[in-house]
Amino acid sequence: MDFKAASIRPFIGAKNYEISRSFYRDLGFQEVVLSSNMSYFHTMGLGFYLQNAYVKDWIDNSMIFMEVADVSQFWTELLALELPAKYKTVKIVPIRVLDWGKECFLHDPSGVLWHFGEFNTQ
Repeated sequence: MDFKAASIRPFIGAKNYEISRSFYRDLGFQEVVLSSNMSYFHTMGLGFYLQNAYVKDWIDNSMIFMEVADVSQFWTELLALELPAKYKTVKIVPIRVLDWGKECFLHDPSGVLWHFGEFNTQ
């Protein structure tokens, strides 16, 4: 099958929509408001839909992997944002080196787990 796909855009929920919108703008995503309960957040041709919807089991099992060019640089810039100080439920987990590469983690204000990873080039 030849998809000729241009992008994949997951839908994620928000426990508190306004807090999550602010969080993703602070993280560096650009927001396009689509309706009163949905926005599209994007950067560098990648994006996702944020919904004003919260189902605990769904959110608790939502994970997004975003490949970055340099995890160490990303980690340094992520720390500088001081997101856990601004958003009480946000957690960050330092870089882990694994067989396939390395990654760090970020839990958004609702609990969605983001993986920011860099694959080995060898």
